[in-house]
Formats: sequence, structure tokens, C-alpha cells
Amino acid sequence: MTKELYIIRHGETDLNKQGIVQGRGINSDLNDTGRAQAAAFYLKYKDVPFDKVYTSALKRTHQTVKGFIDAGLPWQQLSGLDELAWGVWEGKANNEAAITAFKGMMEQWEQGNYDAHFEGGESPNDVIARQKQALEVIENAVDEQRILICMHGRAMRLFLCLLTGKPLSEMTEFPHLNTTLYKVEQTADQFVITEFNNTDHLK
Repeated sequence: MTKELYIIRHGETDLNKQGIVQGRGINSDLNDTGRAQAAAFYLKYKDVPFDKVYTSALKRTHQTVKGFIDAGLPWQQLSGLDELAWGVWEGKANNEAAITAFKGMMEQWEQGNYDAHFEGGESPNDVIARQKQALEVIENAVDEQRILICMHGRAMRLFLCLLTGKPLSEMTEFPHLNTTLYKVEQTADQFVITEFNNTDHLK
């Protein structure tokens, strides 16, 4: 069965703008810029005949695809699509201490330690485990061929690794601007990215 996945990151929040760490435990709203980004995405893609929209359980993803939901598109929340939990760093400013801590964590992940995590947070392996459950729900929905998925920056990078079979150490190869689009097509058991970091709707 062939599926087309349109995978986007949520629109901008004030915490994004301020450089505050969000993560799974911060349930922030879109700001004016984020709502404008969401509206621009809806305007460009409203005529695509989506069968379903999936979001994380966090409202910044709900608000990003609100136009599609308000238009009557079936909608399901999957907590497996939530952002990675950054633990003790959530809600903290991106200061020198945070930059040093995050740099160290990224180095561990790039070296293949996918179980590394901050205190109270999740590792890449933790996120992949719940994403596999979410993907199973999506793949098993036989009447859904063209799907819109709204999720989060780090989680999206991991999800794209999961879909394409890339090692998680290469997650940083996927840029993740607010409302950027990755279109992924599935034939049999293979997923191929056919649109990479598409932000044409913001031009």
C-alpha cells in the first residue's frame, strides 16, 4: 500500500523566539508569527485531498493545523509524536550553561550513545520507541493514503531517521524551520523523502 506523508513542524511560539527550551513538558501556544505561518501553510495546501491529520498531544501542533481541522478533516492526536523531553532544561533560557550542556549531549548522540539523556528527560531511543507505536497506527489505517502530520523539531528529525533508515547520529542533517515540510512517500516497506525542508509557503 502506498502512503504519502506530509510532515511539518509546528509554527513559532514565543519560547521559540526567545530561545527558551520547550520540549515535551512545555505546552506553549503559537505566537502571531506562528499563526501567520500556519495560515500560509493552510492557504498553499488546503486543496490537497488529505485523508487524515495527525498531531502530537501538544497544542502548538493542534493550532498549526487548525485550518484543516476546522475544515472537517479527521484528526487524531498521538502522544508518540510529542517532542523529546529535555528534562531539567525545559523552560530554561538558552544561556552559556545550556549551550555547553546541549553541545555535550549532541556529541554523545553523534557518537552513537542514543540512550544518553538529561535528568528527567528522554533519550533518542526513548522517543523512537514511542514513534514506532505512532507509526504503526498510521501504517495500519488502510483507508488513509494521504496524511498530514504536525510534530516538533527534534522529534521530527528522529522520525525522519526512523522512516528512512538513517542512523540517529545523522538527525542533524534534517533542518527544521517552523512549519517546514518534508514530504515522504511509502511504497511497500520503503519510505523516500520527495520534498526536503520545503518552506515555499512562507515566501
